Amino acid sequence: MAIEPRPSLGLPWKIKLQFAMLGYVIDKCLRRDGTLNRRLFDFFDRKVPAKSTPQNGVKTHDVSVDPSRNLWFRLFIPTQIPRDDVSLPVIVYFHGGGFCILSPASLYFDVFCRLLARKLNAVVVSLNYRLAPEHKFPAQYNDGFDALKFIDENHRCLDFWPKNADLNSCFLAGDSAGGNITHHLGVRASQAEFKEARIIGLVLIQPYFGGKDRTESELRLDWAPASTMARSDWMWRAFLPNGLDRDHGAVNISGPNGEDISGLDIPPAILFVGGFDPLRDWQLRYHEWLEMSGKNVRLVDIPTACHGFYLFSEIPETAVFLSEVADFIEKQSSKIRKP
Repeated sequence: MAIEPRPSLGLPWKIKLQFAMLGYVIDKCLRRDGTLNRRLFDFFDRKVPAKSTPQNGVKTHDVSVDPSRNLWFRLFIPTQIPRDDVSLPVIVYFHGGGFCILSPASLYFDVFCRLLARKLNAVVVSLNYRLAPEHKFPAQYNDGFDALKFIDENHRCLDFWPKNADLNSCFLAGDSAGGNITHHLGVRASQAEFKEARIIGLVLIQPYFGGKDRTESELRLDWAPASTMARSDWMWRAFLPNGLDRDHGAVNISGPNGEDISGLDIPPAILFVGGFDPLRDWQLRYHEWLEMSGKNVRLVDIPTACHGFYLFSEIPETAVFLSEVADFIEKQSSKIRKP
C-alpha cells in the first residue's frame, strides 16, 4: 500500500527551525525518572526583564503576589492609547508549556503578551505559576485563583496598576496548558465572589486536554510541531499526582470524571483549534461538551494552524487569531458598558 505524503504546513523555514530546536531541547530535558533537567532547559530558555520604558508601544512591570512560592505576574500596559480616559479591558493570561516549562519572562511569551496588549488595547496580566513535576496538580489552579483574588483585592494599591484598567471587563486567557488552566479557573471563578473583578469572557487557545485513549488526530498528527504524544504523555505524568491517570477530570474535561458545569454561570468562551494540532480532537470534544452543557462558546477552527502558531506574529494565522479575539472582547465588553 502506498504511503500518503504528509501535508505541508507552509511555515517559513525560520519558524520550522525554531520549532525543531525547541522540541529537541525539551526532549533532552525530560528524564525517564519523571524529573526535569530544569537547569539545562533554563540555559536555553531566553528570559527578558520587565521594561518600564515603553518598547513597541508597551511598558512592563513585575509584581509579586507570594514570594514564598515565587508567585508573580508581569503587567503589560499599552502606551499608545489615543485618550487617557479610555477604559482598558484586563486580560489575565496563563502561559503554555505543558504545566512544566516556560514563564512570563520567557522571550516567546513576553513578545506575545506585548502583542496582545498593543493590538487589543488591553492591560495584560501574565502569571508565573508553579511548575510540575516539582509542583503537581492542583498547584497551578490554586496559584491562578489566588492571583485573581490578589488582583481583585489589591490592584488599587499597586504602584504600577494603570488607572484606566477596567476590572469590570476582565477576561481569562491561556494557550495550551494555560488554556486548560483558563477553563478550570473559569469554572472556579463562577462559584466565587470578587470585590470588583467581573470575568466576562474566556479565551482558550488550543487548550491542553487529553485522555487515556488515543484520538484520530493524535495518531495522524504525531509528527506535527510542538506537541508529540511521547512528550505530552511525559508532561501529564509530571502534572498528575501518583494514582491519577489521564482520564482524571483535570485532563479529560468532558470524560466520565469531568465536572458537571450545566448549572454554573460560566462566562462566554472563544475556543481556537488548529488543523495541524494533534490535540484538536480533544478540543473539539470540549467544544461539543460546552454546548451540550448549555454554555456560550464560539469555535474558531484555523485549518492551517499548528500547535503554538500564535507565538509567531509574521504568519497570517496569527492575524486571524488577533482579529477574532478583538471582536470577542469588544462584543463582551459592549454588553456591560453604561449607556
